[in-house]
Amino acid sequence: MSEIVYLDGKFLPAAEARVSVLDRGFIFGDGVYEVIPVYSRRAFRVAEHFRRLQKSLDAVRIANPMTAAEWIGLVDEIVARNAGEDQSVYLQVTRGVAKRDHAFPRDAIPTVLVMSGPLVTPPAEKIERGVPAVTATDYRWLRCDVKSVSLLANCLLRQHAVDAGADEVVLLREGYLTEGSSSNIFAVKGGTLLAPPKNHLVLPGITYDVVIELAQAKRVPLEVREVHESEVRAADELWLTSSTKEVLAITTLDGRPVASGRPGPVFKAMHRAFQDFKRDVMRAAA
Repeated sequence: MSEIVYLDGKFLPAAEARVSVLDRGFIFGDGVYEVIPVYSRRAFRVAEHFRRLQKSLDAVRIANPMTAAEWIGLVDEIVARNAGEDQSVYLQVTRGVAKRDHAFPRDAIPTVLVMSGPLVTPPAEKIERGVPAVTATDYRWLRCDVKSVSLLANCLLRQHAVDAGADEVVLLREGYLTEGSSSNIFAVKGGTLLAPPKNHLVLPGITYDVVIELAQAKRVPLEVREVHESEVRAADELWLTSSTKEVLAITTLDGRPVASGRPGPVFKAMHRAFQDFKRDVMRAAA
């Protein structure tokens, strides 16, 4: 992870960063976060990430401690202070330090942490072969649209996948697809891309948005709607998307191949389109 982190107004070595045991992020998981990919030392879709951060802060009633320009400057600074052309910047805002009480404190000052680590995108082998996934019941809370640091359910679900030798878990709630433990999920049937709609049960993914934009630009048939479990299990293709995984094919589900068991043609076209889009965005930002 970072050699240098930002914590409450100071840049310091990660080993020296300390947060109070009374911080509500530690006691209650009372906070929100973002993960921003950085390519060639330039943050990707940074404005969109900070709009999502603002929505999460508004949802949990934490005042944003910085302007968008200040956040962007802080991300640029943490990238500059750490090694690596491609980085993954993690930022977290909690409600701050206060005596332990479920009710919100009136005068707590938000705790702000920003750190960076290597951006590890899928290796060529996984892009070419795809990855295994398993299904599970989505038993998380009902505000999954908030990017909350309270991630115990997501951790348990991800561990379910790890225990099964899979890369991700495909979550189903009352017979319908929601998302993965740390990704959005897409299905393809008959050449049509199927995407669960944004609602309180799904995190509004930044890469999800890029895929929707690219599908529309490339005239890929697209349906944004509830996707039934039966459609997931009968899909010609399944994908997962996230800021670190980008766009990745799921080729086995619960031990059974998805269609041919290889990444499909719509995925291959979308993966190329995403890489081209990312390159063009980074060139424009240079």
